[in-house]
Amino acid sequence: MKLRIASLTILCLALVAIPAVADISNGNINGTTDAWTINFGYVVSDSYKSDGSTVTGFMIGVWLFPGDKVTALDWSISSAEFGGTIYASGTASGGNISDSYISANQYGYNIDKITVTGLSVPEVNGTTYWLNLANASVASGDPVYWDENSGPASASESALGTIPSEAYTINTGSSSGTTPEPSSIMLFGSGILGLAGVLRRKLF
Repeated sequence: MKLRIASLTILCLALVAIPAVADISNGNINGTTDAWTINFGYVVSDSYKSDGSTVTGFMIGVWLFPGDKVTALDWSISSAEFGGTIYASGTASGGNISDSYISANQYGYNIDKITVTGLSVPEVNGTTYWLNLANASVASGDPVYWDENSGPASASESALGTIPSEAYTINTGSSSGTTPEPSSIMLFGSGILGLAGVLRRKLF
């Protein structure tokens, strides 16, 4: 009987587990092969397939001249490379963008991780979108290059057309559909445990 109560409790708790929402990644930052200019009028676009979540931000890898830090970046999310239907766009700057140094590569560039936050772009599950980046800004006016990692995404550069894809992670929030509030799940789980305790006292 004890085993049955324990099994029932575990089953009920498993049934109310929160569905995981995973970020969408094209792979890790490479930093050693190649990179593509995302300022001086050039635009680079990479595709990704939505899982139905809301996009809350993104992370990319860049190559920079030593001492440079990215302070602003134009972005858009669209139905095709460089355009089509523009679902959202903006300029990340100030508190919505951060630049973290990772390492220096064999060519003398710094490899940095750029993180953009503060987005809220709802998307449709299974739809292919494009992340378009341009007008990256550093105080020196130097070029900024988006790291190529040849992940599974499709990619294009505005002057050349199709290129190998770049290092990015699309950060996501809640997926579409109803997800129980954490407090509700905790209350439900506590209730099941309490019920199990009552049954145990009555049965033994």
